[in-house]
Amino acid sequence: MTDLAALTAQDVSRHFGQRAALQRLSLQVQPGEMVALLGASGSGKSTLLRLMAGMLPADAKSGAIHIHGQLLQQHGQLAPHIRHLRREIGFVFQQFNLVGRLPLIINVLAGALGRIPLYRSLFGLFTRAEWALARQALQRVGLLDYQWQRADSLSGGQQQRAAIARALVQQAKVILADEPVASLDPQSASMVMELLQDLNRTEGLTVVVSLHQVELAQRYCPRIIALRQGQIIYDGLAGTLSAFDIRKFYDTPDQSPPMEHAA
Repeated sequence: MTDLAALTAQDVSRHFGQRAALQRLSLQVQPGEMVALLGASGSGKSTLLRLMAGMLPADAKSGAIHIHGQLLQQHGQLAPHIRHLRREIGFVFQQFNLVGRLPLIINVLAGALGRIPLYRSLFGLFTRAEWALARQALQRVGLLDYQWQRADSLSGGQQQRAAIARALVQQAKVILADEPVASLDPQSASMVMELLQDLNRTEGLTVVVSLHQVELAQRYCPRIIALRQGQIIYDGLAGTLSAFDIRKFYDTPDQSPPMEHAA
């Protein structure tokens, strides 16, 4: 594995009590890739994303995770400069993680908090350049007209696009998205995936997105990594994924995987 990769996980494990969420997993994501993580619930997708974001430590006897060649964590210990490294990683949650009572633009400006002095973050003191960056990000995701609306007054799809705008204000080079369309209707889900795909193609952002919908993964992500019981069982091109491969992703052989987003 090369240090030039955007993300590298090498021999990484994570247990919750006696349950193994990840088992000696290794993978590499190159800069500018758009990768889908597939697998049944409990397969380890969310745990892997949180480890790669530095939100969760791996097991003490685990290996290492690097971002752009810099050590993020090793042997269950986060790097001392983890706050600096997290600036490079934008995380998009399933439930948006916006403060509903605050205007949309204030939520988006939160993406700048990791890059400004502590005293300014405590009092919400943003520069003109940071305000301009937030407006630019909202325009990029098609929400500039809603900048002063309460976040909780917007639709789920709009809130998820705002969460992506927050990652743009963060100036992240890598976006990790944990089932970002799971609670959205099909039209909103397509809009969010198209936005992530466009940012990947036009801005060169590295995107890793966990999904349940195989059809969405194949449509938007050139590479698919599938997990089962904390281990990688498929890593290849979306176009070569077969129905037999898909059936292996799920614990029950006759269980039909979700090919389309359910309303």
